[in-house]
Parts: sequence; structure tokens; C-alpha cells
Amino acid sequence: MSDPSIREAIERLSAAISADPAKARAKNASATARVTEGLRCEVTGPRDERAVTDMPAAMGGKASGPNPAWLLRAAMASCTATVIAMRAAKLGVALSTLEVKVESESDTRGILGLDERVSAGLGVLRTTVRIGGSAESQSLRELVAWADAHSPVGCTVRRAPACSLEIEVV
Repeated sequence: MSDPSIREAIERLSAAISADPAKARAKNASATARVTEGLRCEVTGPRDERAVTDMPAAMGGKASGPNPAWLLRAAMASCTATVIAMRAAKLGVALSTLEVKVESESDTRGILGLDERVSAGLGVLRTTVRIGGSAESQSLRELVAWADAHSPVGCTVRRAPACSLEIEVV
């Protein structure tokens, strides 16, 4: 699982940004969710990205897709795995195994508004990484720790950014 083109791409991009740091700043692509039926949402992006979410039957959905909180865990798992793979490529480490699992717990009273003292947010997020490759065990652990500290989704979850809400009534 080693791709020299990843390393080359990272090196080209790093050189371009080092020469002109302003190139590092970007506005991220938006995600727009539309309720299509019941609690089913279709999420789209500006380049035809698509995802579907739904809630379980116990909450009135039809479970026709994952719930939105699963997509958060999926984003965190895939982002962490991606950054691990990028770092491994940059360091010349060939990975034979890479699996990232993100788990959480929640309290349904929050989303249902049954107890205002209970948050609707997810509880502790637990990330488990299974990794094997051409480096020593300690080097693989350091690689994973570095990647975890540089994963955009993980960093966003740990350092919650300011959020704003605009409401347009039509």
C-alpha cells in the first residue's frame, strides 16, 4: 500500500505553499441538506457530491441511510486514515494494514428534548487504529499520533470552531 505519486503530490503542494503561504487558505466546499421524505435527507455539494441520511424507525425514520452522527464518525475515521496514509507516503513507509474505527455514545434524551440538562451531542469519541507496515512499531505509533494531531476533521471536533446560524424564512 505505498504510492510514490502521493509523496510527489504532497512534496509539490508543500513546496508551492512554502513559496507562497497565501495559497494555503481556502474556502471549503459547502454541503447542503434537503429533506426529501420523512426524515430522509439528501446532502449535495458543489461538485455533484452526494450522501443520504435517515433516522432509525424508532425515531420516525425509515433507516434508508446512515444517521447524520454516523457520517460524523465516518468523516473522522476516513480523514484520520487519509492523513495516516499521506504521512506514511511522505516518510516512505509502506503500509500493509490500515484500519481506523471511530465509536461514540449518545443519550437520546438530548435529541428528543426530554431533559434540557442532557446534551444532544455525542459523548466521548474513541478512535482505534490498526496499522502494520515497513516501519518499527514505535515509528508506526508516532506516525499515527502525528496524523491524529493533523487530521482536519479530528482537529475540528477537538477544537470546536465558532459556529453561526442564519435563518432565512421563505
